[in-house]
Amino acid sequence: MSTIITQTSLDNGLTVVHQEMPWLSSVSFTLLLAYGAAHDPKGYEGATSVLHDWLFRGANGLSSKEISNSLDSLGTRRGGGTGKEVSTFSGSCLVSSFDESLKLFALSLSQANLADDEFNSAKLLAQQELESLQDSPSQLLFRQLSKEYFASSHSNSSYGSAEGFSNLNAKYLKNLAKKLVSPQGAILAVAGGISNEKVIATVNKYFAAWQGQKVPTNTLKLHKPTQKHINQDSSQVHIALAYPAITPKQDGWYENALAISVLSGGMGARLFSEVREKRGLVYSVSAFSRVLKTHGYTMAYAGTTPDKADKTISVLTDELRNISKGVNQNELERARIGLLSQLVMQGESTGSKASNLANDYYLIGRNRSPQEIKESLNNISLEQLNEFLKTCNPEFRILSLGPKEIKKVEL
Repeated sequence: MSTIITQTSLDNGLTVVHQEMPWLSSVSFTLLLAYGAAHDPKGYEGATSVLHDWLFRGANGLSSKEISNSLDSLGTRRGGGTGKEVSTFSGSCLVSSFDESLKLFALSLSQANLADDEFNSAKLLAQQELESLQDSPSQLLFRQLSKEYFASSHSNSSYGSAEGFSNLNAKYLKNLAKKLVSPQGAILAVAGGISNEKVIATVNKYFAAWQGQKVPTNTLKLHKPTQKHINQDSSQVHIALAYPAITPKQDGWYENALAISVLSGGMGARLFSEVREKRGLVYSVSAFSRVLKTHGYTMAYAGTTPDKADKTISVLTDELRNISKGVNQNELERARIGLLSQLVMQGESTGSKASNLANDYYLIGRNRSPQEIKESLNNISLEQLNEFLKTCNPEFRILSLGPKEIKKVEL
């Protein structure tokens, strides 16, 4: 069951995207702001992550505890986070709590207290998140891989850096917030059992007076293909790689999604079958897409042992290249069914729906209906997919972490 998706633009630059699901008594919303880790100034990495937490530590005279208690009393679940280009603030509640919940979100973004005593707590939490990476080698690896892949500020991680947190103070972050926290370029996506008229009236009531400047965009640049290693005394070897792909606005987006699903869409997928099941090289292997507004890329990961690392990197890169030789009908159908199943399950969650509405509008400037996505996937023939795959020629940026360097492969 699907309903019409509507878009409304406010005079202050905020775009409201709404999909009514009248059979539900709940509603979810995602507010996407046009800044992320790529907007962290050099030497202040992690600033936007601290800001994300600090914004909700009191607003319009209300304390941090009062904001939290109010949302709890409304039964509102809050989430969100900081990505490379955007920051999101999300909530899910009963329709009857939507008005008051959105009011608290609006206050936190447009009239945040940004009190000095709350800054230190927000910063400390961000520092603890960064320190926790020492217990997660794979996340540490991907954080560093981003620096090897991007030559621009898009290499910044939402985890920040020790230097960035050391340099960051409340006064600096307040000034940065004035430049970044703005309705211009922002998107509020709402999905659930609430009418469009009610949504727009509520948004106008709480957001219309919010003003801000246009958030600057940063030019994206990539490093050349490379292979590097991080020495770590460990009984495991972690391997990660990245290579350019396409964005949802480009032709071939659905073919690319099917290709990734053929590679890593379950236990019948190529990477699981060829790298793990047939050869027993890894305990974990996967590939997945990442998308920014003007750039798409594919990432892959393999976890193995030192004695199998050389073979693992060879087989992994071979499989990622061999997809260009084509797939068979069974692989196509399995990948298609997997993606269509995900589409159905996402459509049954208001939280997933609101998040997808916001991301869709940010990435492509419009919203795709589930029917459009379904038809696009169903219309791709085996011949069409294999023609697209012939154009795939990955140029790898490879990073490994373990007790010794691994075999060098063709980039």
